[in-house]
Amino acid sequence: MSEGELDGLDVTACERCPALVECRSRIVNGVGPADADLLFVGEAPGQYEDEQGEPFVGRSGDVLDDGLRDAGLDRGDVRITNCVRCRPPDNRDPTDEELSNCRGYIETEIDRVDPEVVVTLGKVPAEHLLERDVAVTGEAGDVVEAELGSERRRVLICVHPAATLYDPSQRDTFASTLERAADFTDETSGQSRIGDF
Repeated sequence: MSEGELDGLDVTACERCPALVECRSRIVNGVGPADADLLFVGEAPGQYEDEQGEPFVGRSGDVLDDGLRDAGLDRGDVRITNCVRCRPPDNRDPTDEELSNCRGYIETEIDRVDPEVVVTLGKVPAEHLLERDVAVTGEAGDVVEAELGSERRRVLICVHPAATLYDPSQRDTFASTLERAADFTDETSGQSRIGDF
């Protein structure tokens, strides 16, 4: 089995997880600027992501896009990626071993992008990157520091966009967390958000 190949920010070949290699139609790499202030991290590609080769498309992607727009951000100005780059069978959560196999890729991406804030979308990426149990609904909006890649970084915990579809009570939490993420771009880069014009 190959150990995997990385070209810039993209994984071009990897066979570390046989179940994922068999299930995927492609490796789904992150999208967005290589120097984005905000890096959003999900857990793994689903069916639509696997088909289109881009993270967070389909219903969850629509919710994320709408949330970003409402917070004055544009999808094209943020980077979006996943902890695991291949679709797990039946859209199950990635296993600990699969997360571990992909850990070097996500840490390399974080180092190279060097974002002001890493935003975890859901329980799996929050627990994986923070290496602890996370009560996402209770901790959403919290900013914590974690050793990611070569340095300590700020991590903003956020509910998964899909949570707002299944539990409408999470919509305000999701929206306020994205507002908090947008505030970091204002503070650190002096950039104006879409709604500020």
